[in-house]
Amino acid sequence: QVQLVESGGGLVQAGGSLRLSCAASGSIFSFNAMAWYRQAPGKQREFVARITTGLNTNYADSVKGRFTISRDNAKNTVFLQMNSLKPEDTGVYYCNGWRYEDYWGQGTQVTVSS
Repeated sequence: QVQLVESGGGLVQAGGSLRLSCAASGSIFSFNAMAWYRQAPGKQREFVARITTGLNTNYADSVKGRFTISRDNAKNTVFLQMNSLKPEDTGVYYCNGWRYEDYWGQGTQVTVSS
């Protein structure tokens, strides 16, 4: 019933920028928190950024100062603005929403070339 759909992934050169979007559909409530995770090939999924309904944010140290998470509560949408991208940012980026339980999107591929 509740679905999260990511978009905005693609191929970008190192130093470039990309903006990811995640839209929630089929929800009659707002998520207490929304977050972005990523998974590089052969590695475990890792936390990237999180934002609460009060718009408090936190970031992984690896992306702090380069990535910005934001949220449009009226549209149940979360964004991830990624600047100064590095090859190590490459991976599948997943949208996460929390309210009583976790909801996950299907993921969107981000590839950063050197």
